[in-house]
Amino acid sequence: MNTEAILSFEEAMEKYDPVLGFEVHVELNTKTKMFSSAPNVFGDEPNTNVNEVDLGMPGVLPVVNKTAVESSIKIGLALNCKIAESCRFARKNYFYPDTPKNFQTSQYDEPIAYDGYLDIELSDGTVFRVEIERAHMEEDAGKLTHMGGATGRIHGADFSLVDYNRAGVPLVEIVTKPIEGAGSRAPELAKAYVAAVREIVKNLGVSDARMERGNVRCDANVSLRPHGRERFGIRSETKNVNSLRAVEHAVRYEIQRHAAVLDAGNPVVQETRHWHEDTRTTTSGRPKSDADDYRYFPEPDLVPVVASREWVEELRATLPEPPAARRKRLQADWGYSDLEFRDVVNAGVMDEIEETIAAGASASVARKWWMGEIVGRAKNADVDPGQLGVQPATIVELARMVEDGKINNKMATEVLDGVLAGEGTPADIVEKRGLAVVSDDGPLLEAIDAALAAQPGVADKIRGGKVQAVGAIVGGVMKATRGQADAARVRELILEKLGVTA
Repeated sequence: MNTEAILSFEEAMEKYDPVLGFEVHVELNTKTKMFSSAPNVFGDEPNTNVNEVDLGMPGVLPVVNKTAVESSIKIGLALNCKIAESCRFARKNYFYPDTPKNFQTSQYDEPIAYDGYLDIELSDGTVFRVEIERAHMEEDAGKLTHMGGATGRIHGADFSLVDYNRAGVPLVEIVTKPIEGAGSRAPELAKAYVAAVREIVKNLGVSDARMERGNVRCDANVSLRPHGRERFGIRSETKNVNSLRAVEHAVRYEIQRHAAVLDAGNPVVQETRHWHEDTRTTTSGRPKSDADDYRYFPEPDLVPVVASREWVEELRATLPEPPAARRKRLQADWGYSDLEFRDVVNAGVMDEIEETIAAGASASVARKWWMGEIVGRAKNADVDPGQLGVQPATIVELARMVEDGKINNKMATEVLDGVLAGEGTPADIVEKRGLAVVSDDGPLLEAIDAALAAQPGVADKIRGGKVQAVGAIVGGVMKATRGQADAARVRELILEKLGVTA
């Protein structure tokens, strides 16, 4: 259990200014890897998508994936970066079991894209410009699974397993310049920035952008300095944070932790940190390495990448609608008010609503389900809505069942809970739980008779003109049928039985 001291966020903000920096790693969705012909596929059996180049076998030579270079240029253009006419790869040397070559092929002093910016809109419409230092190409490492420990990390584990399927997968690392001036909105800005990058790469079609799979991962750098001081403080780097909420929480926690360290008169240690979602805390990883520690040198087996101006402009012409323009178009298409659309964007379900509408739901129904049901469940579970795993087709199926009168809204929410619990499709759950609406008049009339007998004075009120009193009888019928009656049909039958015209 983490026992490090922290200050309250409010007290930290009274004393210190946060300075942020982000390194967002984007896995590209090319068919093959960055430097080899091995398949780039997620979820296959361990160590099946690997060849000699990925493992660094003697005598092999890497070949640059042209599609990965094109995707990298597109990302750079979308981030308003300059594209280098010529750039080269370098070897980043370090030993770790998930890097079988004992170095990572990356870019160091010659990135493919540099000097860009991204305008980030916060929840109240405030726009904050984040400057991009560079976006460079590299390859991913393999994946280690630590077995036998309580935390899933190497400390305390009995042994570790390595899967090299991910080794060599194309990556673009997007590095910001130091971000100053965010103040108390630093955690919100962190979440919004990573969300914007994810939206861009998904919109470009260059990445699946699924954070739960590690397609987009963020290393969040935080330092503090006393108000009025210009020199930056010592930073920590929280590694591989893979959800939007986690990025926000990690930045907030590190601000509080740094403030407590500085308040105690101690120096902040420059180090990497691990994020723990269950406790919303970080723990120490290793001392943070500087560039010199990696002994970078130019990759001798790869020629420079030359991006002619003609090629860059050809790629620029293929870029899709920018995210800001897309948001404006979607709001108009869906007919949402400014407040409704901002709520959708802030909840992080714009893509999900778009996919649900494309699957056959109306804009109002899609918003009702995602904003009214799924966002609330995600908040209660303390996860991003997309992490619940609800598919757009599921929402369409539920909505159609309600529209067709097979289930009512109350039943539909119960069916959704069943879907989230892994009980099957909506149709499966309706059948298993016996949740079909009772619309046959026979059973409904029996329930109406029982409800009228239980409340004898209500019938006279209805006949006397107080038609709203019919709700008491409808409620009795709904209770008797466990909420499975067609409420509209029940109301009709009650009025018919009592000879009242609504």
